[in-house]
Amino acid sequence: MQTTPTGAAGDGSAGSGAGGSITKALGGSEMSHMFTTLLVAQIRNQNPLEPTDPSQFVAQLTQLSQTESMQAMVAQSSAQASTLNSLQTLALGAQVGSRVMVQADSVQLDAQPVEGRVVLAQSATLTARLIGPDGHERPVELGRHGAGELAITLDPQALGLPPGRYAVAVQDETGAALPLELGGALRSVRLLPSGGVAMDIAGIGAVDAASVTRFLGRP
Repeated sequence: MQTTPTGAAGDGSAGSGAGGSITKALGGSEMSHMFTTLLVAQIRNQNPLEPTDPSQFVAQLTQLSQTESMQAMVAQSSAQASTLNSLQTLALGAQVGSRVMVQADSVQLDAQPVEGRVVLAQSATLTARLIGPDGHERPVELGRHGAGELAITLDPQALGLPPGRYAVAVQDETGAALPLELGGALRSVRLLPSGGVAMDIAGIGAVDAASVTRFLGRP
């Protein structure tokens, strides 16, 4: 009567034991379990007359270790980014009620004037161009100003502008647009599903936190 030696490849116990040891050594993750299952199957089914070079198995284990390390780093970075976003939301939430300046290209004009700022690299003659809900452009001549920061005010009553949402841009005499900052009270801060932070500015609407250029404090 023939007997099969304990742990021989025929009953799979040696393979399963080796696979379990490797999986445990690699941390027992799902990827490790799948990899070791394939690795043990590869070892058990190799050609006995042309066995696989052991260095290949070592290389495969090294690649797995590197892949799992990269996945762990990605997961850690994602967790850190989520934490930073939460902290940013809390910090910005404490500024609700403050006046802020943001880079914007549209504004809601009602009864109250809206403050704005442009920075000139050199002297220039400026024109503010506003396009209302009716699609008509209403140019506002701002005059000539020297280099530096210039404060402007968009007063809908003084300019005879009906209430509504206006696209706005400030241009020099060459027609080149200048970065425009508009001011308003910070009404709310919320964390977006994508992980970003949206801020609701009175008179401007929802803007990304990255568009904020300065905090002016509470009035």
